[in-house]
Order: sequence, then structure tokens, then C-alpha cells
Amino acid sequence: MISKAGKALNGHLDHRSPLVFDTRELGRRPGAMKRLTRTAEAPKDLGIDGVIGVPENAPLALDLRLESVMEGVLVTGTARATAEGECVRCLEPLTLEVEADFQEMFSYPDADDRNRSRTADPVEDDEDRFFLEDDSFDLEPVLRDAVVLALPLQPVCKETCAGLCSECGIRLDENPDHHHDVADIRWAALQGLAETVQDGEKDNMGGAEPGVDEKQEK
Repeated sequence: MISKAGKALNGHLDHRSPLVFDTRELGRRPGAMKRLTRTAEAPKDLGIDGVIGVPENAPLALDLRLESVMEGVLVTGTARATAEGECVRCLEPLTLEVEADFQEMFSYPDADDRNRSRTADPVEDDEDRFFLEDDSFDLEPVLRDAVVLALPLQPVCKETCAGLCSECGIRLDENPDHHHDVADIRWAALQGLAETVQDGEKDNMGGAEPGVDEKQEK
């Protein structure tokens, strides 16, 4: 498994990607800030596999604030998009407006331990940290985590969805009076006994009359 740090330092960012951002304008001046608004195409598999997600290449609206600090660039933002999935109750297709907030620190590769110790947040292991590459960062891994957390694990088309009939599968919202007659279990044993008696009477009626075989033999 490749760590976040390894991916950031050795991934060779594609600067043509709309999810890669350049921070050189901040100039490594602590306190410098920049706001960005961008619409990008959603990457593949953005969501919860087999449940709900943002379709690949769908519009993804991003509002970002980049803030320069001693050890790197603090990125705070919001992503908005339309997710598609299937209602877990009635299995009908659904769409859902999703808004995901996130905040992540992208550290300078040469940030020393003394600068890190001055931050209010506890120091994390390198495997859990993101790094800038050529003063740029890739937002995609942060965005994936944020969107997954913002999506419902059990999406429904509406809170009052009645789902499907457990016996025939018909959609109950479209057939509110739908029901199945259920036999009273107290009469089930008597019904079975009556059917057994009827079957026995039919067998007797279909058999030969007593003494017929004896007369034919004589």
C-alpha cells in the first residue's frame, strides 16, 4: 500500500488536472491567503461503490480557501455535486444534491520538525500526511474522503417511501391499498384435515365395488 506522503512526493502531479492546484502565488508567506472557485469534472468512482455516487465527468463545483502557514498550505473548502443511486426501499433510481466540506494540510516536503511543533494540531505520522509537490497539490484523495462521508449509506427516494411488497414486489407508494389475504393459522390444521378426508373419499369412489373380483373369478 502506498502512503499518502509517498503518493504526494513521487506521484508526479498532472498539472493539467482540474483537481491540481498551484500555491506559488502564496509565496510561502505565513498568513497569505487565496480564494478559488472552480468547476471540475468528477473523477471516476467518486462515491460509495454499488450504492450511490457522483457520475464520472459530472460537474463538480469547488469553493476553496488556501492559507499559507509555517509548515505548508492549509486548504479549506466545499464541494457540491449531484449524486445518483438507487433507493434501498423501492429500488427506483434517485438523485441527491451532495455538499461535502473538508479541510486538509498540505505540507512542504522540506518542512522541519521545529516548524511542525509550533502548530496547534498534533503532529501526524508522514504516512497520514499530504505533501506539496512543486508547490502544487492534488485535491482528489481529500475530495474522495469528504464525498464518501457526505453520502448516505442507505439512500432513499423520500423518507416516507413505503418500499416494495414482500410477497409480490409491487411498489406500495403507487398502490397504497395493496394487500394479500392471509389465512388464519387457527384454521390451518382443520383445513388440512378436511382436504385429507376429501382426498380419501375420491379414492374410494374411483375404486372397484366390493365383491366384483370374486364374481368374475367364479
